[in-house]
Amino acid sequence: MTKVKLNGVKDDFTEQAQQYIQRDIRPNSRFKLFLYNLANAKGGRYRTERVRNVGEAPRILDSTLVEISRNQIEKFLNSKGYFNAEVSSSVAISKKKATVKFDVKQGGAFSIRNITYVVPDTVLLALYENEKGSQQTLREGMRYDADSLVNERENTYNIFRRNGYYDYLRQYVRFDVDSSLHSSQADLVMYIDNPPEQDKHVVFYIDSSFVNIRDSRETFGDSTFKRMPQPKGVVFNDFSKRIRARPLARYIYNTQGEKFDVSKENLTYDRLYELNIFRGVKISYEKKDSTKLNVNYDITPMKRMGNRVEGEYTFASGRNGFNLGNTYTNRNLFGGAEQLEIKARYGVLFDSRLSGALWNRIWNRDLQVGATLTIPRIIVPFNIPVMGKNGMPHTVFASNLQVFDQVNTYSNRYITNSITYNWYETRYKLHGLTPILVEYRDGRLDPGFLQYLTGEGYELYVRTNNRAYFGLGSQYSYTVNTLRLNSYENFWFFRGMADVSGNSLALLSRLFSFRVDEDGERTVFNVPYLQYAKVELDLRRYMHLGAERQFVARINAGVGVPYGNNQEFLIFEKSFFAGGMNDMRAWQARTLGPGNYNRSILSDSLRLNLRNLDQLGDIKIVGNFEYRFKLLNDFFGAKLKGAAFSDIGNIWRLKEEETTGDPAVFKWDRFLGQMAIGAGTGLRFDLDYFVFRFDVGFKIKDPQFTGRKQWVITELFNSREFKREYALTNAPDPYNFVQYNFGIGMPF
Repeated sequence: MTKVKLNGVKDDFTEQAQQYIQRDIRPNSRFKLFLYNLANAKGGRYRTERVRNVGEAPRILDSTLVEISRNQIEKFLNSKGYFNAEVSSSVAISKKKATVKFDVKQGGAFSIRNITYVVPDTVLLALYENEKGSQQTLREGMRYDADSLVNERENTYNIFRRNGYYDYLRQYVRFDVDSSLHSSQADLVMYIDNPPEQDKHVVFYIDSSFVNIRDSRETFGDSTFKRMPQPKGVVFNDFSKRIRARPLARYIYNTQGEKFDVSKENLTYDRLYELNIFRGVKISYEKKDSTKLNVNYDITPMKRMGNRVEGEYTFASGRNGFNLGNTYTNRNLFGGAEQLEIKARYGVLFDSRLSGALWNRIWNRDLQVGATLTIPRIIVPFNIPVMGKNGMPHTVFASNLQVFDQVNTYSNRYITNSITYNWYETRYKLHGLTPILVEYRDGRLDPGFLQYLTGEGYELYVRTNNRAYFGLGSQYSYTVNTLRLNSYENFWFFRGMADVSGNSLALLSRLFSFRVDEDGERTVFNVPYLQYAKVELDLRRYMHLGAERQFVARINAGVGVPYGNNQEFLIFEKSFFAGGMNDMRAWQARTLGPGNYNRSILSDSLRLNLRNLDQLGDIKIVGNFEYRFKLLNDFFGAKLKGAAFSDIGNIWRLKEEETTGDPAVFKWDRFLGQMAIGAGTGLRFDLDYFVFRFDVGFKIKDPQFTGRKQWVITELFNSREFKREYALTNAPDPYNFVQYNFGIGMPF
């Protein structure tokens, strides 16, 4: 089999109709056939013994499968309302290569003229008519579609199961279709039958709920258990003796006296799994009498404690190193599904351009230690309603410490402590509020480097980095449609974030006259406090193009404004940067911008020591465009997907400063000309539980140059000479036209 053609099917149904062509007569993937031939063919013959399971064996013509395919395509078109569709097939053979052609006379589509409902149970009929609303998939005048009948049967099932009809079955709905009319119309009759030998359907109510929690061996056995009755007829039998009932009882939604509701059952499943302490939840029912149900919950806990060790190797521009991390997790610290995570990470980066033994080539060290306590409810000093029907709310206490040292350049000690509340307004709208964020940072320049910077006139850079500060602020974020990110739908995604610091301290400083330091800044605990406002947004449009094809457009923009107590500059940790695997993918992180800034204005030693420290901004505008598509269903156990992308953007300063100068400052009449442009392609290895990503980005327009020289893509095939000239002015910085990115997960 070398080719299959399908002619005459309208565009709306071509892709679906092709799926009914039997797999074993579809042409091979050339790549998989090549692998099979490489492993199993020799001297013009195939192996007959010890056949290697590599690639894909050649697809052989089978006339029976051709006829089955023809018949299935015809049935598919009938199911879509084309009752007069006719499909014929033909086979052409040349030199042992076969081409199969399916010719379709699709005809006109039948529409639904009248819909009649036959429902002996009048209570059921009234309920159906009251609740079908916008969920109804059948309407008079629409094109007949068998899938619509299936969807209506499912909608009907869900309506009744949400309203107490525990014994209701999908089979009670059936349809009769009369397509014998001569006007391309069909009449439809929908029946909702009663149970056998009964004159109506029975509504069931919940009596009691029994939550049985297994022990650490995942069994009930003969061990004793802790019995904990709760309000609304809920009884906990805890064989593990590690669970407090009250926090879990909030998320048992089918309770005493209420009608049976399958949506509450699903909600209970979702919330119990979201607690992240159970590996299995099974809900079953038993009839207490003719109208009452007891609910049984069989719950299997996860291991209470876990430890994960991670490592990675990094390399970039003559520097390489490693990161080692350890994460300890306690999933049920106080018995109410509180999760404690303690993380430690240590990284070292070596520079091959430094001389001496290996330990003398260490460029920087980075130690990070943090603890996070997540509690599955909102903890506030006043009463609020239970917030869990749309998603699990959380209160998060976090504390982090970073110790960073860069050889002969810079050291930093950074501590943060915060309280954050996360809650869902709806299933698709998530709020995050951090009312208290306390920060302390002590950054110090190497004495020799500090003296050099001062001598060169970079006083503002010295004041920015060689200092300690204290911050007291708040943050708020709002996210829409996170749940849809892994779906193939048409939707908008939005995430907005606001970060404000120092206003409370500014007010207190006026009331209590805080001490003022030599730079004129008010201090707390003998260090200046921060005062700034920062806003960032991420807006995306996801467009489904059929099958597993998708187009995504994104704009990521933000601005940070220092004011009040330290209005000259935005601190390093709050500044924006460009480049990296989720941003401008043709540039390494922190190597693009700001504006037209070119590092050639620095001396060689400054370029070496300030690398990744000077290319920061107060404003960021980045746009990304990506087309995603599937390449192979099975590539060594993963789905292989491809992507083509284009990125445009940059960062800018709000004010001129010594290191970057005026070209880095944002101005309305020139910022569009300062946009960087990159493009590239990538592969995604989709293993269901995570995606491994490889992207290759090419620089097209680089704003560090001027005029036509910005269009560096024209120098791609003259790269050796271009790089030689660049090294004369920018050494030791290398110039890379191509950037490779490895990552886990999608870029956005």
